[in-house]
Amino acid sequence: MRVAVAGATGNIGARTAAALERAGHEVVRISRSLGMDLITGDGLDAALSGVDAVVDATSHEAADRDEAVAYFGTATRNLLAAEAPAGVRHHVLLTIVGVDRVEGNAHYAGKREQERLVSQGPVPWSIVPFTQFHDFAATVVAWTEHEGVATIPPLLVQPIAPSDVADVLAEIAAGTPQGRYRDVAGPEPQDLVDMARRTNDARGHSVKLVPTWSSILGPEMAGDVLLPGEDARIAPTTFEEWLANDRRSGRGTI
Repeated sequence: MRVAVAGATGNIGARTAAALERAGHEVVRISRSLGMDLITGDGLDAALSGVDAVVDATSHEAADRDEAVAYFGTATRNLLAAEAPAGVRHHVLLTIVGVDRVEGNAHYAGKREQERLVSQGPVPWSIVPFTQFHDFAATVVAWTEHEGVATIPPLLVQPIAPSDVADVLAEIAAGTPQGRYRDVAGPEPQDLVDMARRTNDARGHSVKLVPTWSSILGPEMAGDVLLPGEDARIAPTTFEEWLANDRRSGRGTI
């Protein structure tokens, strides 16, 4: 198959492109750095010529809800508008477990807009919800760290390895449209504060962690809000395996 990956230079997009190529597919990488712009639509028509499926692994950090909705909405509309005349038969969207249970988060609002547009759009689709990634705790620390102190919410999550996310996306893209796919998660629940502590220790990063809900992620995400449903697909790589690889390599490849 010929598969396009939007966000192909990002954390998940790059891994998904590699997973598709390992499976023998031809990959078209879509990224602004490669001359294709989802916001303006520049380069999309040429990129999608002859493409069978598209994986949307784009991401965007926005603190403002309206900005997030506008970004994800514009990018998704442009992508779908280019896919339809190109004859794309399958649009695969990476989304987040629990995205419909959290109202106050700007990023989640943007992802819900993506889901709405894809599910109502002209291209057959699969929407695939994943839990947070194994490197999510380190990302939150990077967001909040200031003068050796980082605030971090005591979230309960069931994290998944980025490489497992990529493998699932590649598998689904090569198949028939699934509609809304079941939740996909890592093997076991983890406390985000403990994940951050262990990741910092493995990387030799010294920072004081302050658990608090008065941070960038609020109490609406507490309890089991971010955990997968009972019928979830469980990916194989544990947080401990990912952390061991991260420690050996200087930054994990799994």
